[in-house]
Amino acid sequence: MKAPSELQARLTSVWPLLDERTRRLMAANEARALGRGGISKVSRACGLSRKAIANGIKEIESGTAPPPDHIRQPGAGRKKILDHDPRLAGALERLVDPDTRGDPESPLRWTCKSTRSLAAQLTRQKHPISHVKVAQLLNEQGYSLQGNRKTEEGNDHPDRDAQFRHINTQVKRALAKGVPVISVDTKKKELVGNYANKGRQWRPEKKPVKVQGHDFPGPEVPRAYPYGIYNLDLNTGFVNVGTDHDTAAFAVASITGWWRHKGRRLYPAAKDILITADGGGSNGPRLKLWKLELQRLADATGRSISVCHFPPGTSKWNKIEHRLFSFISSNWRGEPLRDYETIVKLISRTATAKGLKVTCRLDRRKYPTGRKVTNAEMQCVNLQRHKFHGDWNYTIRPQSQ
Repeated sequence: MKAPSELQARLTSVWPLLDERTRRLMAANEARALGRGGISKVSRACGLSRKAIANGIKEIESGTAPPPDHIRQPGAGRKKILDHDPRLAGALERLVDPDTRGDPESPLRWTCKSTRSLAAQLTRQKHPISHVKVAQLLNEQGYSLQGNRKTEEGNDHPDRDAQFRHINTQVKRALAKGVPVISVDTKKKELVGNYANKGRQWRPEKKPVKVQGHDFPGPEVPRAYPYGIYNLDLNTGFVNVGTDHDTAAFAVASITGWWRHKGRRLYPAAKDILITADGGGSNGPRLKLWKLELQRLADATGRSISVCHFPPGTSKWNKIEHRLFSFISSNWRGEPLRDYETIVKLISRTATAKGLKVTCRLDRRKYPTGRKVTNAEMQCVNLQRHKFHGDWNYTIRPQSQ
């Protein structure tokens, strides 16, 4: 849920102490002070209708208001729609969630469905509602109608939305069966040394941390490559910090580390693993080495490994981005990453109010670039493409199966 605005916080702090008339007049006074658009802003902040606030403004400007004996008793008036239909909010959330859009690190979530379309679907599900009330409920739940301005990294693929729905379906089925579902990706590589790190932290006044004046170092300066594995079922993260190169071999080695340290203990009876990954980088669907290394992992664990890739330009929608990486960035904001030990400690101490726990380890092994995979090696990959977009969705089974 998005954090309340200053206006909303100011109004709700005194709202329970006011009666119907004083609430209307207070809201009207706030709207007048805000000027153009003030009625809409106040209405969204306090829940009063635009008509009630407009009437309050008229009362203030005319200097007249209904006498106290005309005030409705507490509990009088029309009941809220959620009081009549408690399951309505959940039904609306289920309609919107599979097609949620937008930058997941933003306080807003975006939906491409119109309020009229949502109202029609809810009515068919025996939740009669108007499109105006749908818009109000969406706003209360932190949604906003999608415009044409994009945050994608590239052009939309024609099957983009269908792939989102496919991933959503596969994840739900896997979780229902007790299959481990992990979201994987490499976080942005970081300079290791006394360099500026974005963000601010509380420190004594006029005593900032002093760092290098330039952050354009040469190749001799060490880098850190945090590869993350986020467990959707348990809200836990596992981060393997590499010191060499971000290759497909490094990506699968990180997943292997998660399985050995966490997965096999948490899911001893599981026969499958489901991975959601973005469409590029060290775990891209076109990389032969990625699939070859996954075959080796499948053979070593005796588990089938299914992979669902997000379409090109949509890596931010992968759960790991906003359920793990965003909190890591927040935890170390303003802190120079002076050495690998500092990076590991900061990642390990990342936590959230919802119980996120993170395990981090340092990987100093070498992962050379330029590794070529031969056709003979690829023929040994026991790969089965799914019916829908087999280039994005496939399963690699152990050679014994």
